[in-house]
Amino acid sequence: MKTIFWKPIFLLSLLNLISLPAYGWEIHTLIAQPVFSSMEEIASAEDVVVTSLEEFLILAELHLEETLRAEEAWAIENLDFYAALPDSLTFQANNDQETVRQRFTNAIRINPEAKLISYLQLLPGSDAGSHPTLAPEDVTPLKGNSGFYNVLFVELTPGEKIDPLSVLVSANHEPDLGLDIGLFEDNNTEWGQSYGLGTQPFGDAKLEYGSQAPIHMGLYHEAALIYMVAPFIKKCYPEYRIHLYKTLSELAFSLGHDYWGWRFMGWGLHYLADLTQPYHAQALPGVGTFKMILMNVMDMMGRSRMKDEAIQLVSNRHMAIELLERQLLERAYMENDSDYLHFQTLSSKRVIPHYMDMIPREIITKNSYSRARKLDKIIAKNFPEQLVSDPNYQLRDFAGKNELLDVLNNSGNPEALQNLELELNDILTEFSIYGRSYAQSILSKTP
Repeated sequence: MKTIFWKPIFLLSLLNLISLPAYGWEIHTLIAQPVFSSMEEIASAEDVVVTSLEEFLILAELHLEETLRAEEAWAIENLDFYAALPDSLTFQANNDQETVRQRFTNAIRINPEAKLISYLQLLPGSDAGSHPTLAPEDVTPLKGNSGFYNVLFVELTPGEKIDPLSVLVSANHEPDLGLDIGLFEDNNTEWGQSYGLGTQPFGDAKLEYGSQAPIHMGLYHEAALIYMVAPFIKKCYPEYRIHLYKTLSELAFSLGHDYWGWRFMGWGLHYLADLTQPYHAQALPGVGTFKMILMNVMDMMGRSRMKDEAIQLVSNRHMAIELLERQLLERAYMENDSDYLHFQTLSSKRVIPHYMDMIPREIITKNSYSRARKLDKIIAKNFPEQLVSDPNYQLRDFAGKNELLDVLNNSGNPEALQNLELELNDILTEFSIYGRSYAQSILSKTP
């Protein structure tokens, strides 16, 4: 009887443990701009005509039916724990413009409430010009939009021309605007009940942002013992998104719908960038395998303090490093500091490897996983102790969390900010290399 009941209870306990923040880089546009503005084939590409999603889908219907069927076959063959698309959601061409968007969002299993309008997300210091400005609720169905300070959205009009770089950089953040929200059976959404992805494997199914965790994280390199007792943490879907959007980008370019070629490319690049973040490649950086298991055993016995404290520390450290990188880049944009270290790293000319489907798992996440513990220690050593080393403190409640540069400069540790900047600089190199590789792979197939 113990064998029958022990493991399910243990799995539920460990599922609870991996309830971490689901955001990756705070604002992806900040990182994408220096990478892709330094690629000549993107920076000098001809302006593209803005088209609605429905216009592209109707044009591409017959091609989409075949392409998405092949994409499903690829996912089933290549991805561990992939939950097959229900037959009822398979995309079928019927020339019905009224239903084409719903048929498409069902077939690729994204949030049907995602806005998917024509817009740009401008960089700090940019001016809207003649474009109408948009409120966050115009571009995202998310309810918690307090994080969009210093972010300006503007509306694009179908038929107008726009530079591909702006489309790509804006789209690079779009998956965090609610595309992957509510996709699982226990997320209390109508679409989650029909998408066939099962219950949410990890993360907090009750939190709005929490439901995107398995789509944006790649826990591919945990200890074998963890996988043995908790195989569900392998149910990660970033590779599915990366390959899907690469395929859709190539299709859009082949049909002459370059606007959607660039936009789908930006979507796929989002997940590559997320996987370069060490907190998206390791469940609990700084917590060893046996301690993780001990915490869960204690939790099962009704003693949850050790587990709760570990989760709070990891959550605070994850948030701290994300906020810091955002604030560093925002300052550099506002000051027009093109010589800033992270801009130089992201825009540096490099030898770019040929893109392969194994790169997200076998290279990017493996490197991120190996960096996680070091990053965790550097954060603990250089941020004020209360913010990242007090398990009774929640960083999200800190009034000065959006002024971390000032906090660090006044911390009494003159090397703190530099130590953190240098570590972040090493991490950002990954996206500079493999983001370019992904983009080049798509562009090499364009007519």
